[in-house]
Amino acid sequence: MNVAIYGAGSLGTILGAYIAKGGRDIDLVNRNPKHVQALRTDGAHVVGTVDFKQKVNALFPSEMSKRYDIIFLMTKQLGNKAVVESLVPHLADDGVICTTQNGLPELSVSEVIGEDRTFGCTIAWGATLVEPGVSELTSSPDALTFGLGSMTGKDSQRLHEIKELLELMGPVTIEKNFIGARWSKLLINSAFSGLSACLGQTFGEVAKAKKSRRVAQRILKECIDVTVAAHVKIEPIQGKDVAKLLDYHGPIKKWVSFRIIPLAMKKHALLKASMLQDLEKGKKTEIDAINGVVCAYGRKVGVPTPFNDKVVEIVHGIEDGTYASKPSNIELFTPLL
Repeated sequence: MNVAIYGAGSLGTILGAYIAKGGRDIDLVNRNPKHVQALRTDGAHVVGTVDFKQKVNALFPSEMSKRYDIIFLMTKQLGNKAVVESLVPHLADDGVICTTQNGLPELSVSEVIGEDRTFGCTIAWGATLVEPGVSELTSSPDALTFGLGSMTGKDSQRLHEIKELLELMGPVTIEKNFIGARWSKLLINSAFSGLSACLGQTFGEVAKAKKSRRVAQRILKECIDVTVAAHVKIEPIQGKDVAKLLDYHGPIKKWVSFRIIPLAMKKHALLKASMLQDLEKGKKTEIDAINGVVCAYGRKVGVPTPFNDKVVEIVHGIEDGTYASKPSNIELFTPLL
């Protein structure tokens, strides 16, 4: 098979390194000249909770000459439709795209190539690009799991081919209720990626401080309330029913939920949101595809989402220079608490 990772940044470099280490051919495609050159010269260097180097095949998009059976789409979800349209000439006649992006990206991908050729993958681990060619794995080695599903919900040979590739890195669960699995990841990303970007902190730092934890708890609650109203069943994450653990309707369960949050984030305490990494580089974020999706769904089903709305407002404010990513931004949520 011809396989590529399109948008091999922090996460894609690590996934590609593991797949190559497992003996499979894969092309890592990226636009950054320094990153591509470092990958070609020194291979992919994975640091952090593991440490290894792996020779990889790195390309610029202009150098893509194959027709791929599987393309893992790992770009930021900005202008997704145009990106997917640019990949169509590089897909085999029965080639598929597996998006690992945040939010609910399958909708925009399937608009271009159809539902039967669209697969989705949720990634339960995090990474930070330290320097060209070097990516830091910021999650525990026993937390390298994936959720995999198709738009149609049908079993297929391609689904299992994707699963075999991902299993070269970690355990893969095929999700029959893939939209529910997407919401599981969106739940965590909305609370912790969103606040990480707002506050300039890691997931662990957000979960540790009581005030930011209270805000995270309210963001999580809004997400859960939206899914209930939308009749979406949130799938477990790494065997844990996060909706059941973190939802509350009274003071006792609310207290329990509050105490659970740091424990739930323990394996991902060092993770720094990719949105924060983008802000640090002066780039636009995909906040509208994360917290913004929760807000949009909330409006659709009649559930208020003031905490998610505030995260979107703050991150856009950081993008345009009104705010800076700093811990004191937590005070901007005080009127809502």
